[in-house]
Amino acid sequence: MAATNIGHEDHLPRPRVGRRESPEERADRRWSDLLQEVRVAQTGSQILFGFLLSVVFMPRFAQLDGFDRGLYVATVVLGALATGSLTSPVAYHRIFAGRRLKPQLVDAAARLVAVGLVLLALTIGSALLLLLRVATDSAISGWITAAVMLWFASCWLLLPVGHLHRHNDRSPRPPDGPDGPDCDDPHP
Repeated sequence: MAATNIGHEDHLPRPRVGRRESPEERADRRWSDLLQEVRVAQTGSQILFGFLLSVVFMPRFAQLDGFDRGLYVATVVLGALATGSLTSPVAYHRIFAGRRLKPQLVDAAARLVAVGLVLLALTIGSALLLLLRVATDSAISGWITAAVMLWFASCWLLLPVGHLHRHNDRSPRPPDGPDGPDCDDPHP
């Protein structure tokens, strides 16, 4: 019985590593994935930015001291920058369309979306600080904001990177063959 199993492992199918797709298919899939991610972030960014724009017209705004007014201005500028970064894939797509540069489009847009997420986190943090300072008139507002920003850093950066490291330690790297690395490789 043992003799019949000798060499049996050679006939078992190998586990598939990576995707079998052309560079164009990979770029199309990565673009689609990026757009889905951006839709979530853009919505939150645009709603927050719209709200921030309206704050200056509220009666209580005139009562803000110099620091809080400066914090408001910084928050609005951060919100504008975040919105610009998170909507940049649209402009990139319009400029790159039809030029057979989709991989470059995806890479450039992905970098700007990453910058936009950092700016969005900073916008949320500064808006939270402003809101808590006005609502509580207490020094604890800074500590609460710091704790929330630590939570953001954990959810948006530390936990994903930790999972990535744990996953990479257990999984074989895909071979760099004609199909290239998998879509989730940050360095295509």
